[in-house]
Amino acid sequence: MLKFIFEPKNRFFKRMWSAQLISQFGDRIHQMALIGLIAERAPGSAVQLAKLISFTIIPVFVVGPIAGVFVDRWDRRKILLVCDLLRACMVILIPFIFIRWHSMIPIYILVFLIFCCSRFYIPAKMAIIPDLVTKDNLLVANSLMTTTGMIAFVMGCALGGFLVEIMGARGGFIIDAVTFLVSGLLIASISKDFHLHLHRKEILDTGREFLKVEKSVWKEIKEGVLYLKGMKEIRFVITMMFVLMAAAGAIYVVIIVFVQEAFHSMSKLGILAVFLGLGLFIGALAYGRWGRKYLWYRVIFFCLIFGGMMIVAFAVIVKFHPVFIGACGLGFLLGLIIGPVFIAANTITHMVADKKMRGKVFTALEIVIHFAFLVSMLISSFLSEYIGRCWILMGVGLIFSFIGVIGTIKYRKGDLKVIQ
Repeated sequence: MLKFIFEPKNRFFKRMWSAQLISQFGDRIHQMALIGLIAERAPGSAVQLAKLISFTIIPVFVVGPIAGVFVDRWDRRKILLVCDLLRACMVILIPFIFIRWHSMIPIYILVFLIFCCSRFYIPAKMAIIPDLVTKDNLLVANSLMTTTGMIAFVMGCALGGFLVEIMGARGGFIIDAVTFLVSGLLIASISKDFHLHLHRKEILDTGREFLKVEKSVWKEIKEGVLYLKGMKEIRFVITMMFVLMAAAGAIYVVIIVFVQEAFHSMSKLGILAVFLGLGLFIGALAYGRWGRKYLWYRVIFFCLIFGGMMIVAFAVIVKFHPVFIGACGLGFLLGLIIGPVFIAANTITHMVADKKMRGKVFTALEIVIHFAFLVSMLISSFLSEYIGRCWILMGVGLIFSFIGVIGTIKYRKGDLKVIQ
């Protein structure tokens, strides 16, 4: 698979791959810095952590529906570059200005704006992949893009936990800003004839186009919704990603506080995330190598069933037998099992979606999964004030497995396209 990256014909994809690796590495450190910031100001509060995370998700609903349309209109490389530069400028403000303030409101606003940029970046990144590789290499390319996220997750969490524990949240934000700048430089080099021309007239015209939200934009959004309704495979992917991200949201803030209270360490939280990331990486890598041998939707149901079992086992071990190495082992197994879901979903979407609709399709995916994540996160963080965190995790795991079993029974006759 790594040989694919170094082939001369894939040099532009390699730069994209490298940019994502560096940018997402910084994101994980940024994430640990935010967790550390809440731990300093409101230790043990799942509700306060959920509140901050909410401002990273709300842009999905404010900007997301429009972003997909503009991603299909504008130069996707230019979108990626501008987003990287804007995010770098905003992130660097947190450690040097706003982190000194007692109020969290300015940080909420800045986090919201940073993730507004991400709403353009993510669908543009996913939509540009088929333009950089041949159709035969889409599975390999998606595997590499997914494993990039896993590598960044592992490296960022490994260093992020220690950095935040030693240097405080400030160091994490500074490193994140630098990674955005480096990522932007790599994006700018994707094509020799690509230059960023930001003329005053172009900026004003683009601003007017965005602010007016022309009727044609809403017409295209409607077309995108109708298109999704007519694509059974994409509807299936959206449903499964909704289930997966609802489970992720339900356990996210709860498990962070759960682990911090069990092991009393920020660095151990980072190490645990490393084992989860390693599992995700190896699972994604294995599916990229051998995935064509298995029906994609059956792989997804298998992951749901056994992923739920791992969540239940993790909750029991950490609650009643808090052995750190055992928790790390279960975290690794959970990542190993869940990893293939993302590659299967992205690859099938690339294969069945029309080129002119990719931006809208991936934006729709972003909206659905973030809605599932946000709602379930807020509900579980509120419930954690009244119900033991262990029981919340066990309940989520059991529901997860149950959905996988029902899906296996319902689709055993093969009602979906076999696209390998």
